[in-house]
Amino acid sequence: MDRTVIAYVIYLAVSIALTVWVARTLSRNGRIFLADVLHGDEKLADAVNHLLVVGFYLVNLGFVALYLSGDETVRDTRGVFEALSAKLGVVLLVLGAMHLANVYVLNRIRRRGIMEREQVPPVAPQGWAAPATGA
Repeated sequence: MDRTVIAYVIYLAVSIALTVWVARTLSRNGRIFLADVLHGDEKLADAVNHLLVVGFYLVNLGFVALYLSGDETVRDTRGVFEALSAKLGVVLLVLGAMHLANVYVLNRIRRRGIMEREQVPPVAPQGWAAPATGA
């Protein structure tokens, strides 16, 4: 078997495994943030979480597929490791950036929900005062 094909197979296997692992981690831990933001609505949190995971898979697996092609052939075993390290390094950086973006967005949504809850007065107003006239 050609070494380039071997490098492609290893690249795809590792990239897909890493994408699935990061997506599951985000799904499991992001659900807690979503439930908090959505005021405990578990069904809605699960639905939004599932949609976010599907989007994560589509973006990352699409990138992995687009980044598969290379313009050089691998000639020896050393070349396999060099090609894999370069490709997997970029995939890891993209997964890391996507992970940080997801955490950032979830944290922003959570903070917005906390700010909205704090703006509601703890006690309803009981009346109003007329403005002072004349000074």
